[in-house]
Formats: sequence, C-alpha cells, structure tokens
Amino acid sequence: MFMFEKPLGMRDTLPGLYVIKESVRKKMMNVIESWGYQFLETPTLEFYETVGVQSAIQEQQLFKLLDRQGHTLVLRPDMTAPIARIAASKLMKESLPLRLAYSANVFRAQQHEGGRPAEFEQIGIELIGDGTISADAEAIALMIYALKNTGLKDFKISIGHIGFINALFGEILGKEERAEKLRRYLYEKNFVGYREHVKRLSLSTIDKERLLRVIDLKGGIEKADEASSLVACDSGKKALEDLKQLLIQLRAYEVDQYIKLELNIVSHMSYYTSVIFELYANGVGLPIGNGGRYDHLLEKFERPAPATGFGIRLDNLLEALGDLKLNKDRYCIIFSRENRQEAFRYANKLRKEGKQVVMQDISGIDQIDRFTGQFTDIYYFLGKPGKVRE
Repeated sequence: MFMFEKPLGMRDTLPGLYVIKESVRKKMMNVIESWGYQFLETPTLEFYETVGVQSAIQEQQLFKLLDRQGHTLVLRPDMTAPIARIAASKLMKESLPLRLAYSANVFRAQQHEGGRPAEFEQIGIELIGDGTISADAEAIALMIYALKNTGLKDFKISIGHIGFINALFGEILGKEERAEKLRRYLYEKNFVGYREHVKRLSLSTIDKERLLRVIDLKGGIEKADEASSLVACDSGKKALEDLKQLLIQLRAYEVDQYIKLELNIVSHMSYYTSVIFELYANGVGLPIGNGGRYDHLLEKFERPAPATGFGIRLDNLLEALGDLKLNKDRYCIIFSRENRQEAFRYANKLRKEGKQVVMQDISGIDQIDRFTGQFTDIYYFLGKPGKVRE
C-alpha cells in the first residue's frame, strides 16, 4: 500500500517544475552574490542539543533520530541557527561583519498535511556583526531587488518591531503569561479573537483602547508617530524611532514603494529581538518570506554578535509568480546501431552550440510518434552511414 505513497508533507519535483525552480533560484542567487554575499552549505543533520534547541522551531515540528553513539540529531528545521553555529566556530577568526547566504532545504514535521510541506527550500542571507539600522535596511533592500529579478511585481514588505509590542504589553499587562496570549492572536492574524480577548481583560477603558489600537497600526511612517502615543517607556519609543530611521534609509535604496509599517507583527521565531518583517504577494495567503534582527542567538554559541537576515520560501514564491513556463528547446538524434559513432559526433556538435540533445537507439523506442512529440527537432541517422535526415 505504500509503494506510491510519500511521508506526510513530502513532495516530488518533476522535471518541468525543477527547471522553473532552478531558473528562479539562480536569478535570486545572482543578485545576492552581486551584493557581496558568499554562499555556503551546512549539514542536513545537526545535533538536537545545539541547532535543534536554538532554532526556535516548535519541538513537535522537529524530525529527530539517533546516531550510533546515542546522540539525538535533527533534520535542520531552519538555516539561521546552523549558520550561527558556523559563524561562532569555523568563521570566528574572520573579521566582522560577515555576509553569508544559502539555498537549502529545511524540514518541519506536520501533524496534518493540509497543503503544508514538511520539506521546503529556503533562499536567504545572514548579515552577522553589524548592529546598525543600516544593516537591517540592506537586508530588506537586497530581498526586494532579488525578488524583482525573478519577475515578481505585486508584493509588499510589512515591517514591525518586537520591542514596541513587548513594551506596550509589558506596560499594560505586566505578566508575561497574559502578554503571550495576545501575541498568539497577533501571530495567527486572528484580530477578531484579539479584540474579544482584550474586551474580557480586567483593565481600564483607556488601557483596553491602547491595546485595540494596535490592530490598526498599518501604513506609512505616520503610524510610528501614532504608535508613540501608546507607549510611555523609553524602549518602546526607541523601537519606533528605529523604524522611522529604517524607512528613511529604505528610501535611499529606492524601494519604499514596496514597504509598509505593520506594528502588530509577531513572529513565532523566539530569537528575533527588534526589527522583523514579512513578505506578502497577491494571490498567496501565506508569507513568501520573512526576516529580522536576532542579536542574542550567536551568544548561545558563545560568540556574541548582532545579526540580521531574511529567508524566502521558494515554493511560495513560485506560487506568487504564477504559471511560469520555460520551454527550453530539446533535440533528439535517433540512430540505428551502425550509425552510433556518427550520431554521437553530431550530438556533440549540437551540444557545443549549447543545445540539449538526446541520443536514442531506434530499437529502444516503443511508440515513435509519442516519443518524438516531446522534442523541438529530430535528426535521424538510419540506414547507410553518412546520411542525416531531419
């Protein structure tokens, strides 16, 4: 019964989709490399006690297994934690900032498939060692230019700040348990549930109004000024000033038309510390990518350093790009056995011209019309050597 089945959430990539994915991937990688980022690879398997624990992916979503020594391993659930491990070890003698990039599959177990893959490819960058707003602006601008190079047009980057939400919830709610319930509603974009929960809280009318106004803090730079009236503490006001500076710097990159503030953004990734952002495109219900600043992750690997970055899900990006068709010409040489060498020489000639060429012995074809229908042109080397027929 399992002959044609796959594990929950796993996908096959057939030749047509593979070609499209490869094309989109290369377009993004070319832009990332042109900005001075260096690509690397990490193992598919990591130790649970290091990367697994620090990845901030929920425990039930980790694929775990044991090695022969009894160590618990995980299939890497994201790329940020593995790259933090590398930066804190093998690259620790390199001068900062580091500009690193990756294109790799990650694995997150699903309880119910529901269209959600358990294995998917991420393309992204990590800028390690620069704690300035300038680094956040570079990461966001690079993501936009990489996306534009794929042909994506109708998309927006929603930018928020963990520090603002934490400050506001801390002032009004006090206890972290109470704040966490509201964060869950915001993370799930369940604004109806958020409103109802706020209304049931034992708070003053003014404080309830402060919490409810969070839902509407979406738009341009003016929303940072509006939000400033909701928080009193220095950390909350500084978070908003950081966002205003970030928007000013993004104008210099000429990408501000793709940007909007969304001050109610909350991430499930617990290592984010300040600026966070999500990428959305028309026609796709889920984020195509996300990112932000994580200034405390590397200290978990005993090398403190600020960092920021982004990751884009290639499957969601392909959905946003729509019905892409890359009809690359393919040619076929059909030969009889006595013409094998001559057919091979002619195939090599075409291949040197950059063409994709299939060589096929005619005796191995069952239905010739059906077989030849997939090619742009057919060349026949049949009968007496030296004769080519198209």
